[in-house]
Amino acid sequence: MHPNPIYHTADAAKNLAFARSRAFGSLSVATEDGPLVSHIPFLLSDDGTTAEFHLVRSNPIARALHRPLRAILAVNGPDSYISPDWYGMENQVPTWNYVAVHLKGDVTLQPQETMRDLLDRQSADYEQRLLPKTPWKVGKVDPDALDMLLRMILPCRLAITAVDGTWKFSQNKPEAARLGAAEGAEAGGFGAEVALLAAMMRGA
Repeated sequence: MHPNPIYHTADAAKNLAFARSRAFGSLSVATEDGPLVSHIPFLLSDDGTTAEFHLVRSNPIARALHRPLRAILAVNGPDSYISPDWYGMENQVPTWNYVAVHLKGDVTLQPQETMRDLLDRQSADYEQRLLPKTPWKVGKVDPDALDMLLRMILPCRLAITAVDGTWKFSQNKPEAARLGAAEGAEAGGFGAEVALLAAMMRGA
């Protein structure tokens, strides 16, 4: 999180709404063997108090969850390099603008029998975003294959105790400079996340 309070004016509701819409983040935990990070899709509860997700059994974080672990789930949004030329001001330096929300709390394993319900709810939430595509449902998977897959993943829950967000949009500059930076960033070619992902998938 950037330390300047000018970038921390979003309230908890706005930060949680952003995290819920992104539904993907980097889970970081501290262990005796050092820090661990895993990149996960998650479901955020309606009241913003829990994030549910699953980990493959071989994930180092899953192996460390024989006890609750303090964690941060970092949810990143759009970001872009900001050239000093775009401000229309003298004596400026480069920076990077971005949105990032941190959800802090304790991660615990959940009963294995809850895994199917979590998978149903996760897929339903994500498929809903693809309408009018006919939603895919877990029931389409052969029961034996599904049983094998469910044994390979573990349901987890982050009990959220703190929410913080950095919304860094050049608010520390005059309005004209901020708008100039926005125009420059839009034309600068640092966006188009989905198009970039598709291009990378084609080249894999």
